[in-house]
Amino acid sequence: MTIPSFVEVQFPPLISAGAKGGPAFSTSVTMLSSGAEQRNVNWSRERPRYDISTGLRDAADFNAYQKFFYARLGRAIGFRFKDWADYRCPYWRVTPGDLDTMQTLFTTTGALATFQLTKTYGDAGSSFVRTIRKPVAGTLALYHTGVLMTAGTGGSQYQIDTTTGIVTLGATVAATTGHTITGSFEFDVPVRFDSDELNATLNGNQILVWDSIPVVGLKLG
Repeated sequence: MTIPSFVEVQFPPLISAGAKGGPAFSTSVTMLSSGAEQRNVNWSRERPRYDISTGLRDAADFNAYQKFFYARLGRAIGFRFKDWADYRCPYWRVTPGDLDTMQTLFTTTGALATFQLTKTYGDAGSSFVRTIRKPVAGTLALYHTGVLMTAGTGGSQYQIDTTTGIVTLGATVAATTGHTITGSFEFDVPVRFDSDELNATLNGNQILVWDSIPVVGLKLG
């Protein structure tokens, strides 16, 4: 049997809505003899961590998680995870459609026809560009100098690979120079379970309590 390293299947979103966690970084901090700190950034990218046990409300939720856990063979197979605290680009202020300033995703060069979806975070002090590899199908809207494009091939259109987050521009747009491509989309986080054991305390067929269920982000590409 061939076991894939990742499948394009989303963890049940109603369970992930109650999960806790978010992005994590790794920083080594050394205290010098002067009392000053020396800090070293160990990871160039974020690695999210979650505990989905807080999203399980009843036996039905546990059964859905159990089936998903079996299908992923514990830690073996990665999957898509919706982080309800951060799944849109750009941010919505209040309700969907109430967009913050549209984020520039790419500036045409006349030579490059492809680009990677990203989301930029930060302020006047510094910024962080996050690579988005798992956009949600049907949610991407791209604009060429403010004009909405249509997905497809040829002309001023584009194609999106939802398994990698790579956009391929049509020949007309790709041939321009200095034109901005902006857009909005939803995305999932590529993750895997961080345990090979499914631990629950049972009383007959009644589930009483389950342990922490850790999930960790994956670096793809």
